[in-house]
Amino acid sequence: MNSLHAVVLGALQGLTEILPISSSAHLILVPWLFRWTESGLTFDVALHLGTLIALFLYFRRDILELTCNFFSGFSRKGIRTPANRLPFCILAGTIPAALVGKFLEGPIEDMFRKNPSAIAIFLIVFGLLLGFSELVGSKRLKMDRIAIGSSILIGLAQCLALVPGVSRSGITITAALLLGFKRETAARFSFLLSLPIVAAAALLKLVTLARHGIPSGEARLLLIGVSVSAVAGYFSIAFLLKYVQNHSLAPFVYYRILIGGGILLYTYSA
Repeated sequence: MNSLHAVVLGALQGLTEILPISSSAHLILVPWLFRWTESGLTFDVALHLGTLIALFLYFRRDILELTCNFFSGFSRKGIRTPANRLPFCILAGTIPAALVGKFLEGPIEDMFRKNPSAIAIFLIVFGLLLGFSELVGSKRLKMDRIAIGSSILIGLAQCLALVPGVSRSGITITAALLLGFKRETAARFSFLLSLPIVAAAALLKLVTLARHGIPSGEARLLLIGVSVSAVAGYFSIAFLLKYVQNHSLAPFVYYRILIGGGILLYTYSA
């Protein structure tokens, strides 16, 4: 891997982790198409850390408010408002993906990492599902209607994001739209719900990296990956939250179908 690869993959991570088009699919398919070498643990850490930084910077006020509301929930006042309830909803929605990820992340990654055709099919299928949710969802409910039950359902959907081509933001936004939430609420809750998972993934990979140490010459690549991923991720969040206020998610559906179809044509014509 060289600096150009680090910039491209960092930008891809920042953009595609946030937009509903699957970061894992792009990070597997782009190196496969260009026959790049595997990025390795060091750069994997950089990508996750960059995304985490972007989320924390953009949602810093939300995180502070969630923390305060979490602790106030244990006071005499209890959980009386939607704001008090939200941190517990996020925790409830995180549990399914955390459990599934702990036991199945490795096997799922091994199963699909070398299978571009399967990834392309998942891009198309879950893109169509996103389009279906856009069509049938009532898009009436706001953040104050998020409850433990709906959070668990969205969290269960998030488990599917372990499969390359599904997209964490895509499947959680899809689930929220099917439950009747507005696009902006679906996107914002999707990002807040991803915070614990992304933080845990980054922490675990950092611990693993600390045990093995940073290989010689890779510190610069790590810094490039973190920086590019964080910057791209931050602007992607800002863009998507503004975009969904007045626009359909259809362009992302078309993009997924186009990319998935292109990969299938390339695979079977090669």
